[in-house]
Amino acid sequence: MLNCLTNATQSAVPILSVERSGLPAWLDANPAQRDWLAATGFKAEPGSFAFLPGSQGALSAVLAAPNEGAPVWAYAGLPASLPQGRYRLDTKLDPAAATQAALGWALGAYSFNAYKTPKRAPAELVWPAGADRAEVENLARAVGLARNLINTPAEDLGPDELAQAARGVAERHGAKINVIRGDDLLAQNYPTIHAVGRASTRPPCLIDLRWGDANAPLVTLVGKGVCFDTGGLDLKPAAGMLGMKKDMGGAAVVLGLADALMASGTPIRLRVLIPAVENSVAGNAIRPLDIVRTRAGKTVEIGNTDAEGRLILCDALTEADREKPALLVDCATLTGAARVALGPELQALFCDDEAVARELQDAGQRTGDPLWRLPIWRGYRKLIDGKCADLNNVASSPFGGAIIAALYLAEFVSPDTAWAHLDMMASNVSARPGRPEGGEATGLRALYTYLRGRFA
Repeated sequence: MLNCLTNATQSAVPILSVERSGLPAWLDANPAQRDWLAATGFKAEPGSFAFLPGSQGALSAVLAAPNEGAPVWAYAGLPASLPQGRYRLDTKLDPAAATQAALGWALGAYSFNAYKTPKRAPAELVWPAGADRAEVENLARAVGLARNLINTPAEDLGPDELAQAARGVAERHGAKINVIRGDDLLAQNYPTIHAVGRASTRPPCLIDLRWGDANAPLVTLVGKGVCFDTGGLDLKPAAGMLGMKKDMGGAAVVLGLADALMASGTPIRLRVLIPAVENSVAGNAIRPLDIVRTRAGKTVEIGNTDAEGRLILCDALTEADREKPALLVDCATLTGAARVALGPELQALFCDDEAVARELQDAGQRTGDPLWRLPIWRGYRKLIDGKCADLNNVASSPFGGAIIAALYLAEFVSPDTAWAHLDMMASNVSARPGRPEGGEATGLRALYTYLRGRFA
């Protein structure tokens, strides 16, 4: 992604910026281009561009209308739509806007090419003056890491491979990492992680990464790492399985976020917990109405084996909560109900801390990585009472599924812990500027911006 940003300025074609409302004034100031642009039909619709001819048929410039929305997406469609070559923004930008323009260009240059040869290289952009290069590089690498992990097929990305990716992040930043694997999960009291993953030929594990000054505020990130979800014995239909390689999207996002936070030297004590499993079918798979005991000691009746994400998260959250972090955040592709409520572009945020929730939403709005707050409505808590156990992992009602899942997780977090739960999409269902179809680090940039603003 970062290969599309260059220091070389030789032969760089200028990109001129014009918004639709400003096009008449631009034409008045550049009358020689009026007939040409009229002939090409250019009307400065957001995201469109036109080539401006120079003498002897040479290309003199590109006239581009920025995309609407957050500044990061203004020119994010150009790396893939402009011809290969070198370009420079001939627009005066303040440092923040220059940083966002460069980041958007890098995100727009991304493609997942692990299994095929790319048809073309993206267009290059000369680094905009004033851009914070370190910030762009940190975030582009983090988003690229998350996208690559989510896009990788489950055949090549099981619990062990996810743990190896975490080791790579840890080694890059001198972090400590411990992986509890297979039956050791039982010995160390992570029974629900083991129960969900035991039917796979690839053993489940808990990835535990630590970094930072022991005296700094503790921030703990928990990511759902279901590397593939068949639904277990309550088997998903075929159409439902097609998107399940992305069910480790929460893990991918927290790994990318951790990478960016460590690279930027954020003054926190960081812990990352990722329960990594494959929810498979075998003779030893958990069954409907089985009862499992959690790390917290609470018992859970299995109402549906396809509600496995909350099962593995509850053990990790119990461990995270034990240390009373300054902030606990979990990220998970947890419910289809969140997508029904908000669609694919808004990530559901559950948080009872008013200040944290407000600032997270603000960070999402500013970065073009939007979060939408939903309530942890305690009135529905009785719907997850178990008949033969303390809890059921699903509700007795089909309504409010995302809230129900959040309520289940809340059972394993102390009321006085500042906790945010993101029920996320982790993919783009269709391509938009800077956001190609496929795996996406939804929520990563919003969380990074909030955490940097709070702790840096």
